[in-house]
Amino acid sequence: MNPPLSLPKQNPTVLLAEDEPEVRSYLEMALRGQGYSIEFADDGEEALEIIEGNPSISAILLDIVMPRRDGLDTLREIRKRNGVVPIIMVSGASSPLNVVDAMKNGANDFLGKPVNHSDLRRVLRAMLEPKAPVPATAGTLPSASTGKHIYFGQNVQMQEIQALLPQIGWSDAPALILGETGVGKEVLARELHAHSPRSKKQFLKVNCAALPSELVESELFGYERGAFTGAFQKKLGMFELCDQGTIFLDEIGDMDFKLQAKLLQVLQDQEFQRLGGKETVRVDVRVIAATHKNLEKAMAENTFRSDLYYRLNVINLRVPPLRERKDDILRLSEFLIQKHCQGNPPPVITPVLRDALLAYEWPGNIRELENIMRKLVILRNADSVAKELQANTLRFQSAEGLQPLGSPASTGSTMNKTILEQVHKAKNEAETTAIIAALESTHWNRKKAAMLLKIDYKALLYKMKKLDIDDRMATLSAAAAAGAVGGQ
Repeated sequence: MNPPLSLPKQNPTVLLAEDEPEVRSYLEMALRGQGYSIEFADDGEEALEIIEGNPSISAILLDIVMPRRDGLDTLREIRKRNGVVPIIMVSGASSPLNVVDAMKNGANDFLGKPVNHSDLRRVLRAMLEPKAPVPATAGTLPSASTGKHIYFGQNVQMQEIQALLPQIGWSDAPALILGETGVGKEVLARELHAHSPRSKKQFLKVNCAALPSELVESELFGYERGAFTGAFQKKLGMFELCDQGTIFLDEIGDMDFKLQAKLLQVLQDQEFQRLGGKETVRVDVRVIAATHKNLEKAMAENTFRSDLYYRLNVINLRVPPLRERKDDILRLSEFLIQKHCQGNPPPVITPVLRDALLAYEWPGNIRELENIMRKLVILRNADSVAKELQANTLRFQSAEGLQPLGSPASTGSTMNKTILEQVHKAKNEAETTAIIAALESTHWNRKKAAMLLKIDYKALLYKMKKLDIDDRMATLSAAAAAGAVGGQ
């Protein structure tokens, strides 16, 4: 079987260090399908022996959790011997701190399990295959962080941001980036960091909406040994790991109200205490925050602290949604096509596709547009992509009430929506009842409740946050029980 045309005649060899048979089999199939030769290792010791005896290894996939010698220790040892070979860490526990540990010890990239086939292809190609340079487009600026171009376009607001970027990037002041999901807030945050004196230091991101508040606090500030069940050793938080660097707090509007006070203290005094600790830790960190929420409305509703808002809002950047940048859509589409063509001839945007691109409202903004352009690059069928956009446009118009009331489509849609709402409500009520029952039977010990429910502890915390189950219910439950006893 001939190797894929995109790879050289002599296939690169990838060392796969993975002890789980199912994961190993899947990765082997994915790698061979992409034309790579493979060497296998069951653990870190075997991986080091193979590297010593085979200098032609082109890249290494290294699992973090392995017998005899774990992935991080193996990574450190490899880097002592070879500082060039690309190393990709793989782990089912892809927490921000695991990623930071891997990167600090010399990993080139990090993939969480289950490994996505396209992510694996992208990472290996980026490391092993030469890239054709992406031609500059009007309205682009070379990225200070990657050297590649980023697209700002002709929109007045975006041009103002582009002009201000070097000036405000050089400042150490906190920055607040506002904008809908998918508009590129993280890209701006990285550029601010890259234009600052901290550019050679760490840039770490925390998504405040993706984790329960307890985990966000421990990720940010760390904890001492014995601070809670399962804290077997001291763990440094991201503020300590990021000293002299920049922390990006994505979706700050979703941060727990109590945790906001601790963040405010770090912004004011540049100091904090780890969970379960008494020692005061001093740091020098620039904070950049972003949210899609209306923080002024959140302050009025007492879900976001006004003092934190004014502390963060020293520099304020609002990124406009793509529907307000209609003039940029076609140029941005061409820019994204060039980005993903990887040297291959770019597909043509036909008049039909052009009209569909301009008619669509882009609720997912640039992220959604990039996915559509990637699909066009892969399928090379402009008519198919145009039909999908046209169908999405009609669906959104119907959802916004533009479908005539009383029409069969409108009636059926309403009926289906009502049924789905009832099913969703019943499911949430059943989950809430089961979780509260388990918590009450364990006197609100969350670890024991998770074991009783036979789910992961973190999964229980996530469900409790999602279903709005908190310690106030434990207090109410105890009060009700005391009232019942008192009435006997």
